[in-house]
Amino acid sequence: MEVLIKNARVVDSSQDSIFDVYINKGIIYEIGKNLQKDCEVLDGEGYVLAPSFIDLHSHFREPGYTYKEDLLSGSRAAVRGGYTAINLMANTKPVCSSMDVIDKVLEKSKKINLVDIHQCASITEDLLGKSIDHLYQLTPAVRFISDDGKGVSNSRIMLEAMILAKEKNLTIISHAENEELVDIDTRLAENMMTWRDISLSKFTDCKLHLAHVSTKEAMKDIIDAKKQGVRVTCEVTPHHIALTEETKYRVNPPMRKVEDVNFIIKAMQDGFVDVIATDHAPHSEQDKINGAPGISGLETSFPVCYTKLVEESHITINKLSELMSKNPAKIMKLNKGEIKIGFEGDLVLLDIKTKYNIDCSQFLSKGHNSPFDGKSVSGKVMCTIKAGRIIYKAKTDKKEEWISK
Repeated sequence: MEVLIKNARVVDSSQDSIFDVYINKGIIYEIGKNLQKDCEVLDGEGYVLAPSFIDLHSHFREPGYTYKEDLLSGSRAAVRGGYTAINLMANTKPVCSSMDVIDKVLEKSKKINLVDIHQCASITEDLLGKSIDHLYQLTPAVRFISDDGKGVSNSRIMLEAMILAKEKNLTIISHAENEELVDIDTRLAENMMTWRDISLSKFTDCKLHLAHVSTKEAMKDIIDAKKQGVRVTCEVTPHHIALTEETKYRVNPPMRKVEDVNFIIKAMQDGFVDVIATDHAPHSEQDKINGAPGISGLETSFPVCYTKLVEESHITINKLSELMSKNPAKIMKLNKGEIKIGFEGDLVLLDIKTKYNIDCSQFLSKGHNSPFDGKSVSGKVMCTIKAGRIIYKAKTDKKEEWISK
C-alpha cells in the first residue's frame, strides 16, 4: 500500500523533527522534506507521527469468552488505540495449548486483517500446572509461552519448561504470583515468584519476560538480574504507573503504593524497564461486579502514559516510543517500531495538544471496565496506518470515526 504523510512531527526513539514520510508497498521508502508523490496524501501538520504501538500482553478472550471480547472487537479497539501488533495470552476456553486452537486464532485474525496477532501457547497443558508435553508439538508460529492469569507453582515443572523453551528458542512470559501466598500478601506472592523465575532463567539461560511488574522489590531483583547478564526483560502497565492503591479498582496484581510507582518510574528512566504493555483484560459489567480483575486498556494506553509520563516530565516522548514501539518490536522480532527506511509502514498520527476526557461507554472493546473513565488526558490517536494502509481515522468536526473493514 502507498501513502504520503506530509509535514508531521516525526518522533520515534531517536528522532524528533518535521518531515514527510512516504510508504510504498507497505514499507517506509523515503523520509524527507517537500516530497511529491502520486498517491494518497495525509496532512500531518500539527500532529506527531510515531511508530504504531505494539502490545506484548493482551487478552482477546477468543475462543470461549467472546461475551467479554473477540478477535474483531479486540482488533478494532487496538487500532483505535494506535496498535498494529498484539501478543495474546493463552487463557482462553479451550486453552491455547494445541496448535489446532492456536492456528484457528491466527487464521481468523488474518481474515479480519486489522492487526498482526501472535498467539501465546500455555506453559503447562490447559493451565493445570502439571504437564508440558504439548510444548513438543508447537511450531515456529509460536514464539512465546505463558500461563498468564496464574503462576506456574511447581518449580520443577517451570525448570523443565525453561529447559525446553531454551531448546526451542521460546520466550517464557511469567505471571509472577505465588498462589500459595497470594491470599496472605500479594506483594510477597509477586516478589517470591519473581525471584524464583529469575533464578531459574539464570540457571537455564532461558529468555524470560516478566509481566506486569508492580513492586519495587520485584523491580530491584530484575535490575540485579540485568546487571548480571540474565536474559530477562520486563513490562509495566499504564495503570501501575498512573494509579496507586488509593484507587479502589480490582486488577491483578493490585495497584501499589506511591513508593512502588516512583521506583518503577525511576527504573524506567534508568533503562531497566523494557516495555509498557496494556494487559488489556476486558470483562462484562456483571463479571466486574462479581470481582473479576482487569482493565480494558488498549484504547487508553498511550494517552494515559503520555499524560502521566511525558507531561509530568518523567520521560521524553522519545523514551515513551521506545517503551511502546521499539522495544516490544525487538522482543517480538518484528520489523516495526521505528521510522526508518526499510521498516514496515506501521505508523500512528497523534494529537498531543488537545485535552479530552476518556469515555469508557464509547469504547470499541466489548469491555468498558476502566478506572480511567472521565480522566482528562492528552494524546488522542487520530489515524492508524498499517503497512501503508489507513485502517483507522478518529472522529473530527468534519468527519465521523472510520475503521477499515
